[in-house]
Amino acid sequence: MIKRMFDVLASALGLLLLAPVIPILAWQIRNKLGSPVLFRQTRPGLHGQPFQMVKFRTMRDAIGPDGQPLPDSERMTPFGSFLRSASLDELPELWNVLKGDMSLVGPRPLLMEYLPLYSPEQARRHAVRPGVTGWAQINGRNALSWEEKFRLDVWYVDNQSFWLDLKILALTVKKVFVREGISAAGEATMAKFTGSAARDK
Repeated sequence: MIKRMFDVLASALGLLLLAPVIPILAWQIRNKLGSPVLFRQTRPGLHGQPFQMVKFRTMRDAIGPDGQPLPDSERMTPFGSFLRSASLDELPELWNVLKGDMSLVGPRPLLMEYLPLYSPEQARRHAVRPGVTGWAQINGRNALSWEEKFRLDVWYVDNQSFWLDLKILALTVKKVFVREGISAAGEATMAKFTGSAARDK
């Protein structure tokens, strides 16, 4: 109950304080990356239930000769990289927090297609609401392997507390300024998860 009350108050205050900034960012994104300004995608929430996550777009539209979108590395622009490194693309997720789809702190919501690929242990990351930031984000973010990331997510599920959330939020602010772990080695963001040996255990 305390966690949810804090989420509502903090997200509402954040949206209020950022009200002058969000339209400026939206205008810049519209001019540099095109429309739509917002990126919406169905992601798994609490207990794997789907919800519509909303973020600022960070990539341009670019299609290859086969009619398929080009790889992330070819669609990412310096402006999009800046949005990601400064975590400005995450600001609209405060609306998801206010609605109750997400929490400020929790495992990051990934893709729906990953759900059948998790081992039973990894699937426990969905025992709590997904977060704007989380334990994995302050301990390596996209520089971590999928196995490491899921291990940290499950650790958070087993050890969550209000004070741990405050610590994660404080360290997230520090990480934003340092701008580390934005992408995996050799990737523009993070390579897709294709399952692991632990899935059959």
